Amino acid sequence: MTTTAIPTHESTLYARTREIDEPDLLALLPSPHRVHSWVRQGEGIVGWGEAARVGTGGPERFEHAERGWRRLVERMEIDDQVGLPGTGPVAFASFGFGDDPGHSVLTVPSVLIGRRAGRAWITTIRSDDAVRADVPTPVTAPGTVRWRESRLPADRWREVVAEIVTHLRAGALDKVVLARDLLAEADEPIDPRFLLRRLASRHPDCWTFAVAGLVGATPELLLRRLDNQVTARVLAGSTWPGADEEPLRSAALREEHRFAVEPLLTSLVPHCTSIKADGPFVLSLPSIAHLATDVTGDLAPERATLLEMAGAVHPTAAVGGTPRTEAVRLIAAVEGGEGLDRGRYAGPVGWVDADGDGELGIALRCAQLSGRRARLFAGCGLIAQSDPDTELRETEAKFAAMRGVLDE
Repeated sequence: MTTTAIPTHESTLYARTREIDEPDLLALLPSPHRVHSWVRQGEGIVGWGEAARVGTGGPERFEHAERGWRRLVERMEIDDQVGLPGTGPVAFASFGFGDDPGHSVLTVPSVLIGRRAGRAWITTIRSDDAVRADVPTPVTAPGTVRWRESRLPADRWREVVAEIVTHLRAGALDKVVLARDLLAEADEPIDPRFLLRRLASRHPDCWTFAVAGLVGATPELLLRRLDNQVTARVLAGSTWPGADEEPLRSAALREEHRFAVEPLLTSLVPHCTSIKADGPFVLSLPSIAHLATDVTGDLAPERATLLEMAGAVHPTAAVGGTPRTEAVRLIAAVEGGEGLDRGRYAGPVGWVDADGDGELGIALRCAQLSGRRARLFAGCGLIAQSDPDTELRETEAKFAAMRGVLDE
């Protein structure tokens, strides 16, 4: 698939950033249209409108997105009076999980507002024409929501898990992550602002995101690049809240976690002069707990951009499996055989700025919105010791984040 960089106007884009008083970010979104968000604990970036976008896909989607973003930045006139990561022009990014078709998008909002470490700013991106003011509209609830299973109903999902576990016990692979989806239909069009506010309130330790209709609250940070450092938070090995340190004593969970951490470290080593991993530790969320490891690396002098590193590490073993190539091939065969397309679920999602800094999470605990409909996704990491009933229960716990706010 070719890359398209599409400015709203063909003339030069002007990006102007100035400091403002600290706002409530999610309360600022004026309408449900073209909503963008990356917020955690009240900090992050939101935006609305569209000044430009980069669309791409296929196996080289990260390289194409990087080149398209560079071309857009080069044709901008930038007046950044704040000079922090996330000021100046910013693109919200959401990448397809798989290579085929791998539909991915970078969207540059017309208005961005950010907040970090006691400072806040607004960035407007426009052509020679003035940015049109958005008329605020009230946030609306979806009303009654009806649920139905989709491509992999629970009974069939158990069967597929059992088949994959048999494959794993034969020794061909160490780990495979299998997804399933769930469909919701509401009485009214689903307002992404309604979901974002409730997700942020219920899951303040997650990154609450919205890009091109994909809305969610992810606990997993794929990569953060700020200045000369890269950081990540790896989650793999799940259990139930209140288990305290019990997951740390589970050999199966620790093995699943190790399968996720080691490939990430291997992928980042070429980009770093030093790298360390802190973990595992138990990260408890409202409906599920995970083994987690925080990774920190000092970037090599060449300082690879966020999108370049994302292309190197995606898909991680936490959402694909290990060995990576064989696991992703099996996922495509099994899920594709059942008619399930992940789309941008489990792909990188977040933001990148003109300096190549930014934050990308993994699109988990999310739903793709389309009018009155939402398609939810959840997945589980399968190893040789996995039990189909336990894995099904885990997917239900992961669905709970989005189900809870839609049913409210």
